Amino acid sequence: MASPDGVSGVGGSPEETELSITLTLRMLMHGKKGETVKRIREQSSARITISEGSCPERITTITGSTDAVFRAVSMIAFKLEEDLGVGNDGVAAGRAPVTLRLVIPASQCGSLIGKAGSKIREIRESTGAQVQVAGDLLPNSTERAVTVSGVPDTIIQCVRQICAVILESPPKGATIPYHPGLSLGTILLSANQVRGHSPPG
Repeated sequence: MASPDGVSGVGGSPEETELSITLTLRMLMHGKKGETVKRIREQSSARITISEGSCPERITTITGSTDAVFRAVSMIAFKLEEDLGVGNDGVAAGRAPVTLRLVIPASQCGSLIGKAGSKIREIRESTGAQVQVAGDLLPNSTERAVTVSGVPDTIIQCVRQICAVILESPPKGATIPYHPGLSLGTILLSANQVRGHSPPG
């Protein structure tokens, strides 16, 4: 029978152990929806952080048990769908595909694509979602964008499968994480602004 200390969430059945794996998923998203993020944090119990910066694109990092991360991803997918549907006088014209952009270390993308594209084809066929792995690295990083699009249900299935691959094949070597908007131009611009700053009055 279940031991009393099973209540504390330590140990337990094999399923529980599987869910205790900590997963970190990074996504590129537009805008800063504070309220939405707060709600998703509370309801999914995942840790969600959003990169700072003036760039319209930000990195959203979701960390937690695989279960919490998938809950957060599904909430984000449904929220994106809701945002898309409201444009046409509140009437959703069919179900518009939602797109999520995951950021994954390039060293893990090989496993995700598989031999001659077999793994990514299998994910596309079994989930019905579109999956594209960018050929190029994101600027100043060793990460690539993986674009997943479809209706929320298919996206969630697809992200689950992508995560399964990532958990099976950890990144090799050092990963240089991508930071949106950290281009040379921005740095030079801010340096010039500081230099040209005149005291008020």
